[in-house]
Amino acid sequence: HVQLVESGGGSVQAGGSLRLSCVASGLVSRPNCMAWFRRLPGKEREAVVLIHTCTSDTFYSDSVMGRSTISHDKAANTLYLQMHALKPEDTAMYYCAAAGWSRSCASRREVYDYWGQGTQVTVS
Repeated sequence: HVQLVESGGGSVQAGGSLRLSCVASGLVSRPNCMAWFRRLPGKEREAVVLIHTCTSDTFYSDSVMGRSTISHDKAANTLYLQMHALKPEDTAMYYCAAAGWSRSCASRREVYDYWGQGTQVTVS
């Protein structure tokens, strides 16, 4: 049974920082790609940042470029998202996602096989 469990969300003031974590368990093999998505109020879920777990290549959306850093601890099966200079428009539910070894690394939601329940980030 695959589980992705996010943590680290919370309420912060604009300009603050947060570090989100996602612990993966139950995976038979290492996912090819992991990502952070977010769902802003009233919007569809969108990719924020992706990381290819083998090459560590990353892709950041324009909305977080320069303000966020994704990292992946392979030994601990944990994905991180460090966010700085948070803005009110970053307020969203943040989700961790994993794509199986045969999948390509992409920003489309349908690429991802596994999802966490989400962690809320509120910036005021």
